[in-house]
Amino acid sequence: HVIAATIPSCRAYDPCFGYGLAAIIRDGMRRMLDAQEDVFYYITVMNENYVQPALPAGAEQGILRGLYQVREAPDAAVQLLGSGTILREALAAAEMLEQDFGIAANVWSVTSYSELRRDGLDVERWNTLNATAPQRTSHVEQCLTASAGPIVAASDYVRALPDLIRTWVPRRYITLG
Repeated sequence: HVIAATIPSCRAYDPCFGYGLAAIIRDGMRRMLDAQEDVFYYITVMNENYVQPALPAGAEQGILRGLYQVREAPDAAVQLLGSGTILREALAAAEMLEQDFGIAANVWSVTSYSELRRDGLDVERWNTLNATAPQRTSHVEQCLTASAGPIVAASDYVRALPDLIRTWVPRRYITLG
């Protein structure tokens, strides 16, 4: 995924659940076949056997943009980000934090660090070229700014992957790989 992020026409995704995979494939077919865009997709899927939940209401746009919330806790003191099958471990960690330590955690699925980086760079470029216009914010900032506490990202890959979005993470950010 780190290498895929260096290829401008590559759309790299690492979904955890089948509904995310379906949304990504549907979007890829639309873009590559219908719109004839010059892009290709790199999608990782694992062969682990686990329960596949239903698509959360309104999540499809976040799946395609690279980040969406899968667990919301009232008064969350920490934000947990998981990509691919590690998302299941982030969900388990949120349960453990709540049950064993009384700490509420929100959990976010990162389907694509490279799409989040691409978006952040596009926003920076637009803001630079339009300095007198109202400034835009990245999808990462839109999702995480209103939340509270440190942000911890876990990935099956090297820490360099979640570090791709560090610039747009609004506060303390800890990456695990």
